[in-house]
Amino acid sequence: MTQIPFNKPYQTGLERELILSTLDAGRTQGDGPFSQKAELKLKDLTGAPRVLLTASGTDALEMAVLLSGIGPGDEVLMPSYTFVSTATAVVLRGATPVFVDISPDTLNIDVARLEEGLTARTRAILPVHYAGFSCDMDQLMDFAATYKLMVIEDAAHAIGAKRAGRPLGTFGNVAAFSFHETKNISCGEGGALTINDSALIERAEIMRDKGTNRRKFLRGEVDRYTWVDIGSSFLPSEIQAAMLVAQLEHVHEINKRRSQVFREYMNGLAGLENEGKIVLPKPDEIESGNGHIFHFLVESNEVREGLRRALLEQGIQSTTHYEPLHMSPAGRKYGRTAGSLTHTESCAGRMLRLPVYPDLSQTDQEKVVAGIWRYFTVLK
Repeated sequence: MTQIPFNKPYQTGLERELILSTLDAGRTQGDGPFSQKAELKLKDLTGAPRVLLTASGTDALEMAVLLSGIGPGDEVLMPSYTFVSTATAVVLRGATPVFVDISPDTLNIDVARLEEGLTARTRAILPVHYAGFSCDMDQLMDFAATYKLMVIEDAAHAIGAKRAGRPLGTFGNVAAFSFHETKNISCGEGGALTINDSALIERAEIMRDKGTNRRKFLRGEVDRYTWVDIGSSFLPSEIQAAMLVAQLEHVHEINKRRSQVFREYMNGLAGLENEGKIVLPKPDEIESGNGHIFHFLVESNEVREGLRRALLEQGIQSTTHYEPLHMSPAGRKYGRTAGSLTHTESCAGRMLRLPVYPDLSQTDQEKVVAGIWRYFTVLK
């Protein structure tokens, strides 16, 4: 029986009140008062010129790629070590994801390897901010500027995280966030697109509203609205938005507590790294994470699976993460690799994630740490 789950969705106490107020008001369709309030809160949090809520992080990615104009014959550089939505957003436009290796320190795309995937067909880079830490965005943005590439940030893990004081999700042209139940801030399902290139804002509003200029109509800028571009229905309901507002009211406290859990794992497991048993994450010192994920690497897949089973026997749920996309049937069919992906393949088989959530008690966290130490002591 699991006593310490891997994930436990956090509730601030405001969710029920705000959701019921939406139902009482009799307006549950998207783009209502709570949607607008959530977008303003996200705009303040990220500093992005425009934020649009979406029904999921996947929707935000698909909308970002649609907005980029990427199409058949184009290529997009991205890590293979990511969720499938990062790649399918590109494949749905008829373009090719080009998988680049990651850094074992952060599990983020290795910027030094980007050039290996570059061709005359490359149109964009899609970096993923794994665990709320980024790759070297300064070098990545310089690379993008040199080759005139669009940058779409997959910031699904990164709400409230920063690099050198700058919020993740504000480096590229656009960025996609997720508010899935497993994320720091959640409304069950949900997402947001931050638009940092002001020239893209008007078209983004049109695409999000099924390709119509409905926003202009609502602002009184046109007499009626009509179909003017391609698009889809990416809007979340007001019920989702109400729950999101409740979560955003406490985003800083949530991230602070999760970051505290992250630091305590780092301290509690440092001795095992000193003994050469594990490898802890090593984000750049200018990173300010949000405690979204805590992971570490072990010597082999065999050791990882043994540890996972040993923890489960103690009622502690730990888990692996992505299977590399370039090794999947669809990845081989729709994408291509840029050189060898040695670190991606190695890290995917050796990585373990530990429970992280605001309600994780100090006692339970100590049990997790003790269970890991016990396993490696017996393993001797």
